[in-house]
Amino acid sequence: MYYVYLLKDEANKLYAGYSGDLRRRLKEHLQNKVYTTKRMKNPKLFYYEAYFDDDLAKEREKKLKQYGSSYHGLLKRLGIK
Repeated sequence: MYYVYLLKDEANKLYAGYSGDLRRRLKEHLQNKVYTTKRMKNPKLFYYEAYFDDDLAKEREKKLKQYGSSYHGLLKRLGIK
């Protein structure tokens, strides 16, 4: 399985990521081994999607990181905006 996920910290900052091993990747985030989330305060897994196909998961992460309609639609669906 391949995962696209959102982390949320105490200041409500969000981070979108992708991984083939979600547990390992979350552990790396929590141990401050990931440069982009090192400054987040206590990040928690907020949301994830699972995919059978690696390319679909990568494409979804790419769309979310473009902060367009996919990103804002997801936030709306989650009740954040």
